[in-house]
Amino acid sequence: MESKLFSPVTLGPLTLRNRTIRSAAFESMCPGNKPSQMLLDYHRSVAAGGVGMTTVAYAAVTRSGLSFDRQLWMRPEIVPDLRVLTDAIHAEGAAASIQLGHCGNMSHKSICGCTPVGACTGFNLYSPTFVRGLRADELPQMARAYGDAVRLAREAGFDAVEVHAGHGYLISQFLSPYTNHRKDEFGGSLANRMRFMDMVMEQVMEAAGSDIAVLVKTNMRDGFKGGMEIDEALQVAQRLQADGAHALVLSGGFVSKAPMYVMRGEMPIRTMTHYMKALWLKYGVRMVGKYMIPTVPFQEAYFLEDALRFRQALQLPLVYVGGLVAREKIDEVLDHGFEAVQMGRALLNEPGFVNRMRTEEKARCSCKHSNYCIARMYSIEMACHQHLKEELPPCLKREIEEIERKG
Repeated sequence: MESKLFSPVTLGPLTLRNRTIRSAAFESMCPGNKPSQMLLDYHRSVAAGGVGMTTVAYAAVTRSGLSFDRQLWMRPEIVPDLRVLTDAIHAEGAAASIQLGHCGNMSHKSICGCTPVGACTGFNLYSPTFVRGLRADELPQMARAYGDAVRLAREAGFDAVEVHAGHGYLISQFLSPYTNHRKDEFGGSLANRMRFMDMVMEQVMEAAGSDIAVLVKTNMRDGFKGGMEIDEALQVAQRLQADGAHALVLSGGFVSKAPMYVMRGEMPIRTMTHYMKALWLKYGVRMVGKYMIPTVPFQEAYFLEDALRFRQALQLPLVYVGGLVAREKIDEVLDHGFEAVQMGRALLNEPGFVNRMRTEEKARCSCKHSNYCIARMYSIEMACHQHLKEELPPCLKREIEEIERKG
C-alpha cells in the first residue's frame, strides 16, 4: 500500500502539505508570557524540517488560565510578535496553529494573579493552593475569552487553533466526574458536564468563521479510577463533532492525577528538581515525587487501541498523537484511517525528522524516552538532553542512562 504520509490533507478550510503536525507540547519558551526568539527559532526549525503544521503550545485565553510563568498569554500586545512567528513558519512552507486553553485549578496566585478558579471549589495539592469554583454567571464570559483568543490568533496569522479540552485543564475539569461535583446545571449528568464545553465551542466556531481550522484536543480516558472513561469520552467526542470541530486530537490523562498516562515512561525526579528554584518544592518533590508521578510504561503508539474505537464511531477527521517515533508505525496509524499524526518529543529530538522520513522508509528518531525534556520544562525551556550545549551534572547523566536502560 502506498504511504499516505506525504499526501496533502484537508482539515476544515485548511489544507496541509503532508499529514504531520508538531503537537502542542509545552515549550516553556515565553518569559513574560510573550513570544521569544527561542520560540520562533524552534518552530521555524520544525517547519524547515518538513512538518505539515506546527502547533505553538498552550496559550492561556486569560491571565487566570496561566499555569507557568514562561507560558503564552493571549492578549493584543503580543500579536505583532506572534505575527513574526507565523510569518517565519509560513516562509518554510508549513502551516501554523496555536493551542488555546485555560489551566483551571492548575495554577497559583503568584502566576495567575488571583485565587485559581476551576469547575469546583477545593484545594489543589500540586500547587499547593485553594481553588475557587467558577459561578454559573461567570461561564459565558470565560467562554467568550476562548472566542476572543481565536480572533487574536487570526490577527497574528495562524491558520488553525487547537482548543484544549483534555488533560485535566478547565474544560476537562467540567467534563470529568473526578473534578466536577457541581450541583447546578453544569454538574451531575454528562449532558450537564458538557454544557461549558458547548459554550466554548459556540464562541470558538463563531470566531473562527470560514478561514480558520478548529482542532480540539480531547481525552479518550482520564487514566485513573474515578475519572472519565471511554464510554463517556466517546459521547464527548460525538458532541464536539456536532459542535462543528474540524478535527479531534485524541489523547488521555490528567496532569494533576495521571501525568505519565499522557506522556508515558518514567519522570526523572532528580532532573526535575535540579532545575527548581524554590527549596521547599525541590526537596518536597524529591521525597514524594515517585509516588505523586507514577511510571506508566512507554510503548510505540500507546493510544492506538483506544483511538481505533473513536475512529469507528466518528466521521470527522481524527489526528493521532502518542508514542510516534518511527515512520513504519506512522504509516500503520495512517492506514488505520487517521487523517494526520502529531509528534512532540520526536520533533524536539530531531526537528528535521519529517524530511528524513521522505528518504528513509525505516526512519526512526533517536529519542530514548528518558523524559529529560519534560522534567526540565517545568522550570526552564524544554530541550533534549542529546543536544545540550552545557554539560549535565553526573547525577543527572546517571539518572537518564538508568531510565533509558530500563526503557
